[in-house]
Formats: sequence, C-alpha cells, structure tokens
Amino acid sequence: MSIIQAWTEAWPAALNAWSRYTRLKFPRLCTYRIDAAREGLTGSFAMIRLADQTVVIDLEGIQRLGIGDYAVEILAHEIGHHVYAPASVTEHARSLARMRRALPTLEGQAPMVCNLYTDLLINDRLQRSAGLRMSELMRQLAHRSAPVSTLWQFYQRTYELLWSLSSGDLVAPVAHATLEGDARLAARLVRHYSQHWLDGVGRYGTLALAYLLESKDAATMFDWHDTRDAGQGGEPEGLTEIDAGELDGIVHPAFDEELSGVRGDQSGDAAASSVAQPAGRGQLRTPYDYGEILRLAGLKLSPEQIAIRYYEERARPYLVPFPVKRLPESVEPLLEGTEPWEMGDPISDIDWRESLLKSPTPIPGLTTVKRVFGTVQGHQFSAQPMDLDLYVDSSGSMPDPRIGISWPALAGAVICLSAIRAGARVAVHLWSDKKSVTSTDGFVRDARECLRVLVGYYGGGTQFPLPLLRDLHAGRKKQQRPTHILVVSDDGASTMFDSPDEKGTSGLAICRQALIDAGGGGTLALNLPDGWEKLDWDALKWIRRARDEQGWLVAAVASLEDLLAFAREFARRHYQPTDAARSQAQSQS
Repeated sequence: MSIIQAWTEAWPAALNAWSRYTRLKFPRLCTYRIDAAREGLTGSFAMIRLADQTVVIDLEGIQRLGIGDYAVEILAHEIGHHVYAPASVTEHARSLARMRRALPTLEGQAPMVCNLYTDLLINDRLQRSAGLRMSELMRQLAHRSAPVSTLWQFYQRTYELLWSLSSGDLVAPVAHATLEGDARLAARLVRHYSQHWLDGVGRYGTLALAYLLESKDAATMFDWHDTRDAGQGGEPEGLTEIDAGELDGIVHPAFDEELSGVRGDQSGDAAASSVAQPAGRGQLRTPYDYGEILRLAGLKLSPEQIAIRYYEERARPYLVPFPVKRLPESVEPLLEGTEPWEMGDPISDIDWRESLLKSPTPIPGLTTVKRVFGTVQGHQFSAQPMDLDLYVDSSGSMPDPRIGISWPALAGAVICLSAIRAGARVAVHLWSDKKSVTSTDGFVRDARECLRVLVGYYGGGTQFPLPLLRDLHAGRKKQQRPTHILVVSDDGASTMFDSPDEKGTSGLAICRQALIDAGGGGTLALNLPDGWEKLDWDALKWIRRARDEQGWLVAAVASLEDLLAFAREFARRHYQPTDAARSQAQSQS
C-alpha cells in the first residue's frame, strides 16, 4: 500500500478520535517537500491553517523521520489544533498575547512555547481518551531530535509524568530537582487546565522562561512547530482590549491557588518569583503591541494594514447611525389601473379579481392582468444621510497612529464608519501642509479606503490645504446631497482663515464659499485649552471670527482623548436631535 493511500484511509479514524461528529475537509497530503513548501509548510512535517481549516502534511519529511506508520496519531494531532487548541484564529492570537507577557525579553519565542503547550494538551488527551499511540510517536521523535537542552528535558519529562513512563524513557534522566519539580508542575497544569486551556497559557510560559533563558536557541531543535503560521489569512477579533485573563494569568504555577488549593496572598520571595503584571483591567493595547501579536500569529500584514484593522476594531463599539437630513418623499402608492400580466412576471402580481371579471376562465398571458401604481406626494419624511468631508490634522503636534493610539484617527474612524453605515459618502483628507496631503478618491463608500488615509502620518508643519477645500466643493454638482465639513485639529486650524490661497483669495472667503457650496454646515473639532475663548492668541482670534461671522461650530476638547466622546455625540447633536431640539435648531438657523 502506498503512503498516500495509507494516510487517506487513516483520515476517518483520526476524525473519530475526537468525535464521530467531527467534520474537517480532507488534508493536503504532499508527496514531496517542494509541494509542501508551495502550501507554506517549511521547517516541520505538518502544519495547520486556521483561516481555511486546512491540515498540510509533508510525507517526504514524515518518511525521513521514520514515523510514516503513525498516520492516525499525526492526523488526529493536527485535527486537535482545529477543534481544541487553539481552534480559531482569535483564540490563537489571544494565547500568544498571554504568552508574550510571560516571556519578558523573549517575546519572539511565544509562538514556539504556545505550540509546546497546546501539543501537551492535545497529545495527553489523545493518549488517555482516544487510546492512540502518542507515547510511541513521541519516543520516535525524541530519539531523532537535535542535541538535548534543558528546555527539551523539561518538555519530555512532562510527557513521562503525564503518561506514567519510566524516567529516561523519552529523555535522559533528569539530574537536578528543580527541573523535576517544574515538570511535575507542568503535568499538573496540563491536566487542571485541560477544560479551559487558555487560562494555563501564561502559567506554562512562566515555567518555560527559565529554560529558554538557559538556551535561547532551543527553538531550532523542534521539528513539529505546526502552528507557526496558523493565523495567516485570518482576521482575529477582540485583540485591541487586554482581557482580564491576560493580566491575571501570568503567575508561576507554584503560587497558583487553583493548582495548590491554598488561598492566600503572595509575599516575599513568592511574590518576586511570579512575573510582574500590569495593574487594572479593561486596558487597551497600542497599535504597536496589536501588530506584534498579529505577526506572531502568522499574519503577513504591512504596518498600514495592521493600523487599519486596529482602528476599525476600536471604532466598532462606538458606531452610531450617521446624522440625516429630513426630506419629503414621494412613495405613497396611487392605483392608476391595470395592464396585462405576461409570462415571466411574478405570479404574485396578478390581480385575480380584475382578471376573473375580464374572463371567468383565466388564460395566463391573455386574460390575466396586474395593477399599475403611480406615486403621489406623501406627508412622511425619508432620512437622507448627509455626505461628510473630513480633514484630519497630521502635523507634528499629533501622534503617529501606527505606533501609539491616535485619538484623531480613532474619532475619524468612528464618524466615517457611522456615515458609511447610514449610506453616506465620505471624503477623508490627512494633511500637514499644502503639499503634504493624502486623500480618498473623492467621496467614497469604502470603509477600508477611509481608514487607509486616517492611519497615515506626516508629522511636519501645520498649514491647512485651502486649494483642496476650495476645488472639492466648487466642483460638486448642485443636485448632489448636502455635505458636512468636519476639521479635526488644534489651534493649527487657524491656518484655514489667516492665510490666502495661491490665487490671493483670503482663507476666510474660501471657507465661507465652501460652506455655501457644501450646504451642510461645518464643524471644527479642536484640541484647545480650557478658557480658550478668553485667550489673546492670534490663532484663536481667527477661529472665533470664523465661528461668529460664518457659523462654524467650534467643538473644543481639553485633551485629544475627548475626541472620542465628541465623535460619539457628533451625529446625535447635529443631525439626529430630538423633535424639541430640531425645532430649536430650525429657529436658530
């Protein structure tokens, strides 16, 4: 029997090792290593892809290691990664986030240590519950491994303890008590956290850290890192916020109350032995940390793509229906008569009363008729979202969205995604000076295109791009929907008004005409100090003048963080007020 045939026939038994109801598409069995490389499998004899739920096997590598007779065991192990640990791209990324915290200075080894931990969970379950020959497979692999390190001894000794094997069965007998004690803790941890495995990730990392520090090249000896790129192509969710388990789970198993059963506070040397963890819960990651987790999970993304995903996820909980302008509609139906119903028309359109009056014996297409409706001016109002023209300051006074949290970018994301959700079109412009401008291709309904602009960064001087504002609205057709102009900046927004354009037209005149052409009003969301209206700054004088003479609404926030609250209220306060507020706004206008 060929190896392909043998492994094909082993697949159903591997699925049944987990449950007779387990379903997973047939694996990619690659006869040669070059075929496996095309699938992205290198440096191991097997791998998984969580995004498309695929198992890839390098049969040439299998034969080289002499483990071709363990088809059911190896396939069942790979299935275990799909149905048990990590099971999804999101859980894979969350486990890596926890492991990173447990491995200070060695965060790059988090994928390998996570793989060791999940392999322990899967292999122990298959050995004990499914009756597979996992101990024999591990024995074969152990005897063909690279030179022994303390990490390797610690890992293999854990298996010996889990399966009650003799000391030295999988690895040379342990020489010192510390390693033996850590292996016993690891075995107990695997059993205890088998039903909620994610909570054991950080604890296992604190055990492995000491052995990684002794031999930092230990990762090179493992030939079965099958989850190295498991997240590639996936879109994990919920990673911008640090979950409580990530903060609380970085504790050495020797001081784990769940394992010891002893309740009490850590103190003295015990407290010093556990890895330091940040205080508080519900904290948010920076875009940089978020990107590091995605990279460790195997996602091949550029810094721009990472930032887009970050701000899209951060904005999602705050999305609100975009502000709308009430316009009369003409949709009340008015019956105008009938016309022939023909074959191909929906049968539900037939007016049977009129058809039977025409002929007691209906003949489809000849005597059947359908109603014809016109429209009449109605008394209700339909909601038509206003378009949005957004200008976000990217000068040196603003943070880089790709490294730290940028509140202007997040506020812009909340407003843009709300606008697009409501059916509006959005134009986004990132600016630093007249020449340093990035814009969407006009008014678009593509959320990712808007975010692509928002996550950019210039970091230069401050000069508002007046020609862009002037030309964009002067060139729009009058019958197009009203547009609201929104500028997110600080006192640098004064450059909208205090300088002329290249034609010598004053900034005040350009902004006044832009408001008229846009037809939807304008807002300046500015980071200004408290009491800014009384400050005698030249920049603030221009902003106050634009407010008083042209009607720009100035929404001042004391800190950039407050822009998020502004973004949440922007639609409700200006475009979707209560009936009483709407009447007040109309009287004021």
